[in-house]
Parts: sequence; C-alpha cells; structure tokens
Amino acid sequence: MNHTLLGAIATLFTAGALAAEPPAAPMAPTAAAPAANPLAEEAKSLVKEFAGTLKGELEAAIKSGGPTKAVSVCQDRAPAIAKDIATRSGWEVGRVSLKTRNPQLDTPDAWEQQVLTRFDQRQAAGEPVDTMAFAEVVQIDGTKQFRFMKAIPTGEPCLACHGNAITPEVAAALDQAYPEDQARGYAVGDVRGAVSLSKTIE
Repeated sequence: MNHTLLGAIATLFTAGALAAEPPAAPMAPTAAAPAANPLAEEAKSLVKEFAGTLKGELEAAIKSGGPTKAVSVCQDRAPAIAKDIATRSGWEVGRVSLKTRNPQLDTPDAWEQQVLTRFDQRQAAGEPVDTMAFAEVVQIDGTKQFRFMKAIPTGEPCLACHGNAITPEVAAALDQAYPEDQARGYAVGDVRGAVSLSKTIE
C-alpha cells in the first residue's frame, strides 16, 4: 500500500509536455519545430522540485505513521515547501482545485478557475491528465505575468484521502485538519487540481 501510494506521489506532479490545447497533427517534415519556452521549462522544473521534496517528506511520514501521518505533512509542509521554492526562484507557487481542501490556500482565482475547467473538459475528451499543462502571458493591473498550470491526476492511491470510501481514521484526520474540506468524491482519472505558478516578466 505504502509503495503504491509513494509511486503515485512520484508521478502525481511530474510536469508533462506543455500544451495549451490537445496536441495538433504532426508537423510536416520540412517544418522547423518551435523553440521551447524558457519560462515554461523553468516552471516545469520547479513543479518537479516541489514534487520531489514533498515526496521525500511524505515517504518518511508514511513509513513512521501510515496515511494519516501524511495528512499533517500535506497540511504543514506542502505550503512551506512551496513558499521556500517561491522565495528562492522568484515565482509564486501553489496548488489549486475546484474542490478545495484548504480554502485559504487552494482557492483558484478567476484565471485558474478557467484553466481548471478547461482541464476537466480536456480530460472528458480523452486527453491524458498526467501530461496536461497550460501556459499564458496575462496582464494584471498593468503588469505582465507568465502563468503556468500543471494538472494533478487522480490515481488509485489518491482515493485514500480524496475518494468516496475513505477510512474512518483518515476521515477523522482530514476533518480535524481541514474543517471546510471539499476535496473528496474523486474517481481515478479525474483532474484533482493543479500546481499553479506565476512570475512577473518585463
């Protein structure tokens, strides 16, 4: 169980190919491939760093106390890891969802809501969630920002804390940690949320 859960965590946030929409038809052999966007590549690297750090702490927590112990890691350490990466990188880093677990931290803004809704539509159309991402330059109060979101897929192990058949022990831990929790009732293959990053650009 623990190894399966950790395997899901390892792949949960893995940054896939950047795609604003489902992949287009293959390019003609004579056409030049577009250059990779440096900001998108940096964002994907930060997603991987966030996932790797969180995985290590969850691994230790699950080994010492099982899935209920992981609840406290997600509550306390995940925001701290995101804050540390943000401080060092100059990016804003967080996780958002249409069904929040911690409304103070997980509530999406209008742009993020639109992207999450589009992720759900893309998943319903058959696109794999684990490679689903979106990037866009937006104007906010006259300032340009590069925004990037990477979808979080719901795997089988995620159902222990996000499904319809949560054990009483895990449910009690979630109820205590997240009194306003809405992040339950997911099925395998659903978009559970997204890692969201933004950076002010010239």
